[in-house]
Amino acid sequence: ANLSAEPGLTLAASTGNRARCLHLVTIMKRTHRFRTAQHGMTLIEILVVLVLIGIVLGIVGGNFIGRGEKAKADAAKIEIGQIGQALDLYKLETGRYPSSSDGLQALVTAPGGASNWNGPYWKKSQIPKDPWGNDYRYTSPGQKGAYDILSLGADGKEGGEGANKDIASSD
Repeated sequence: ANLSAEPGLTLAASTGNRARCLHLVTIMKRTHRFRTAQHGMTLIEILVVLVLIGIVLGIVGGNFIGRGEKAKADAAKIEIGQIGQALDLYKLETGRYPSSSDGLQALVTAPGGASNWNGPYWKKSQIPKDPWGNDYRYTSPGQKGAYDILSLGADGKEGGEGANKDIASSD
């Protein structure tokens, strides 16, 4: 007779092999029990892993979310400074800053009645929008200087705190 412990495994039943065969079957049963006990993870283990992943993502993600808005505010400050330099060059050549009605477009196209206009004073054909997609506000004379350039921040409305805070040339 053949003893089969697993499909494909056939052992001859002789007096000498019988003890080995029973020993082999016992080992295979133990191994099978051990393997079935190790399949998968418990619900608690899965929940612990998910909580740890959530904590790590919260810490890492929280650091990057605030940086995006700060980077936009920094970009707006830099761009306002560049527009201010173009306005100073405009004044140097024409003797005055563009009026509020002429606006920043006077840096690109000559306003009516501007003498000595040798522009464009801005390299691109249009004055850029702020990092949030809104137009910069320009007034001349300004409240805090010869002119004011203002970005209304993330919300596009006057005032605000944090990301919604206005950014002005006088800051």
